[in-house]
Amino acid sequence: MTKTIAIFGFGPGLGMGTGRRFGREGFRVAVIGRNPDKAKQHVEELAAEGIEAAAFPADLTDEAQLRRVVDDVTSRFGQIDVALHGAAGDMADRIPTTLDVDAAGLRIPLELKLYSPIWMTRALAPAMIERGEGTLLYSSGSSDRHPMPYLSNFGIILGAQRTYLQQLRAELADTGIYIGLLNIGVLISNSKAERIVDEHPELVPPGVEIARMSNDELGEHYWRMYTERADLEVEVGFPD
Repeated sequence: MTKTIAIFGFGPGLGMGTGRRFGREGFRVAVIGRNPDKAKQHVEELAAEGIEAAAFPADLTDEAQLRRVVDDVTSRFGQIDVALHGAAGDMADRIPTTLDVDAAGLRIPLELKLYSPIWMTRALAPAMIERGEGTLLYSSGSSDRHPMPYLSNFGIILGAQRTYLQQLRAELADTGIYIGLLNIGVLISNSKAERIVDEHPELVPPGVEIARMSNDELGEHYWRMYTERADLEVEVGFPD
């Protein structure tokens, strides 16, 4: 039976790299993103490489829309075998210093990197538990463990996401579901973040150098996580 990967927050960076890698292995790809035109473009790019894909527009910070899109994907492709929550915030949404963090500054990372992954999990995990198999993948950055005051609002929420996934992994240990978190310490080629940094280098503090990695390399990391089903966390782009 052909398997399906649903990529929540599909973009030209991480989403395309992962969709291309799984698609080469015969997976159908559900392209889930806020912008319908961009989602359609990504589907066309995958189709040009012989990968079956379909676009499913949705705002992932809206629980009702997220649950609806899960129903739409399963209606089109059947069960979702692998799900990746890869949605990321914009550099422009960061808070300049830790002392500037307030409730309003936490809203975007809270909705995008904690609430939304939890909603995805709750929408998909019950069916996976019933089947006794499934894979739930997530993305994170580096600001939850490496002090980066200019990303402090995201770091706070990424720390909460990490704790949630640690607890989820322990609770689902004997269900056949693999939980995997890729901690990304690089700029992803072709991503929106890379474009923003290149256009507005002032967003990165002086002296801070951010390594870069191709989207295909990151897709390969997720493929190995899926096939090896070993560690909860994998890190890429961090200094030794």
